[in-house]
Amino acid sequence: MLEASGAQQGAATLGKGVLEAANQLPYRPRDPQRYRPQIGLIGCGNITKEHLTAYRAAEYRVTALCDVLPDRARKRKTEFYPRARVYRDYRELLRRKEIEVVDIATHTAERAAIIEEALLAGKHVLSQKPFVLDLDTGQRLADLADRQGVKLAVNQNARWAPHFSYLLQAARAGLLGQITAAHFAVHWNHNWVQGSQFEQIDHLILFDFGIHWFDILTCLMGQTEPRRVYATATRSSGQLVRPPLLAQVLVEYDGAQASLVFDGDTRFGPLDITFVTGTAGTFISQGPSFRYQTVELTTKDGQFRPVLEGCWFPDGFHGTMGELLCAIEENRQPSISARENLRSLALCFAAVASAESRQAVQPGSVRRLLN
Repeated sequence: MLEASGAQQGAATLGKGVLEAANQLPYRPRDPQRYRPQIGLIGCGNITKEHLTAYRAAEYRVTALCDVLPDRARKRKTEFYPRARVYRDYRELLRRKEIEVVDIATHTAERAAIIEEALLAGKHVLSQKPFVLDLDTGQRLADLADRQGVKLAVNQNARWAPHFSYLLQAARAGLLGQITAAHFAVHWNHNWVQGSQFEQIDHLILFDFGIHWFDILTCLMGQTEPRRVYATATRSSGQLVRPPLLAQVLVEYDGAQASLVFDGDTRFGPLDITFVTGTAGTFISQGPSFRYQTVELTTKDGQFRPVLEGCWFPDGFHGTMGELLCAIEENRQPSISARENLRSLALCFAAVASAESRQAVQPGSVRRLLN
């Protein structure tokens, strides 16, 4: 919900109907009404601190933790779920019949095989992002989930960052009309990956990091498919890590355009800006980082500046697991389903291929990413 005092600021000229719609946008994470299954976490790296912070706050039942380095799993057990059992081999976890849902948070290269075994074991799966390195593999896993009668979702947690969630809900409610332009600019310091496994990812920014923005753009544009993508990626003259930290992307649609700019070697004065405009309204969010944003919605009736609750970390992780659990309880496909996520990956893969070839690429024509 929006804070009442903040919701009224700058809203005096906004039409009553639009104001009511803007006030009621359901941008916060949802929880299932009754469904509280046992959950197993496979992979207990640094990011899973955010997963488990969100799960514990939501009172989700994590009963098993697994990592090839058992000390990492034991650390998470001590920090978050003292009664959880610890495993080194994920297959032992999958053999526990009482565990209905598994959160697979390993690196992308080894994840597909684990997802397949989890689906064959009859588990619902939340896969860390990026989902797969091969679109055909992703399609095969989505088909397998359907045959097994289980849900396969992807942890595109940016969808529940408050500013992005509000943006997507405003678009779905028709407050922006038909989208004609979307521009994202992220200026921050990504040198923190120095010495980590992430530094070995050739297209760290466009793939591992950028998939969040490709996914938001894909959701925002709905069924409007991108025609062509042109991207570049290069090293900053002063960066401290191996992969390029500077990247930019142009996306062409029929009647619309989009751009994404990533300046990953911004060591001072970080800034994150989102600008989306359509035939009925304009959305702007900005702040010192993608975690902390102020939001403004403008229509023909005036401006509205909601004060949004929450923060991307950990709310994004609450949102993804909550959406999967709600989808299971309501017997529907999750909005973050693996099959739908392939559209976001196709856009991402095309951008990576364009950055390598310096040629425009049609999304969907590149099926596999080597790194």
